[in-house]
Amino acid sequence: MLADDEDLIRGALAALLGLETDLTVVGEAADSAAAVQTAVHTRPDLAVLDLEMPPGDGLQAAAEIRVRLGIPIILVTRHARPAVLRRALAAGVGGFVPKTTPATRLAAIIRSVHAGRRYVDPEIAASALSEDDCPLTARELEILAAVRGGAPINEVAAAVHLAPGTVRNYLSAAMTKLGADTRHAAAHHAWQQGWI
Repeated sequence: MLADDEDLIRGALAALLGLETDLTVVGEAADSAAAVQTAVHTRPDLAVLDLEMPPGDGLQAAAEIRVRLGIPIILVTRHARPAVLRRALAAGVGGFVPKTTPATRLAAIIRSVHAGRRYVDPEIAASALSEDDCPLTARELEILAAVRGGAPINEVAAAVHLAPGTVRNYLSAAMTKLGADTRHAAAHHAWQQGWI
C-alpha cells in the first residue's frame, strides 16, 4: 500500500512499482488518516508512507498501522531529519528512505524490509549519528508543537493547561535556546530538527 499527499508522486510510484513482477500495489491513500483506513481495508503485506502527510504525519500513521496490522512500514521523506529517524526506528518502522531513491532501488528495499530486515539510507544514518542533542525541555517542545499550527497564545495556553504568561515564558526560553526571532521560527526549527 502507498500513501503520499502528492498525487503525481504517488501515481508515478504506483506505476513504477507495478512494473515489478513480484509487487502489487493494493491500495493508495492521499493523507495520513486515509492511509490507516486503506491499510485496514486492503490488509497489505507492507506499507510505504510519506513522512510529511497531513492531517497528522506518516510516523503517526505508521504507528497506528503497526498496532492494527503488525506489517512492515517504510517511510519515504523529502526532509530526512535525524531525530525523526530515531523516533521511526523506536516505533518499529522497517525502512527510512529519501524521495530521491530510484523506484528500482525502492523495490529492492521493499523486498528486504518485507523479509524482516531494516533499511536506513546511509546519508540519513550518518546525519543521525552526528546530530546535536535537543536543548529544549519536554514542556518547551510541547508548547512549540502547539504553536506550530499558528494558534494564538491563549489557545496554546488552554491546550497545554497553563496560564498565557507561563506559555510566553516557555516560548521565550525556547526562542533564546534556538536563537529564533519569533515563536513560529522556533517551532519551525524544532520541527525541521525532528524534535516535534
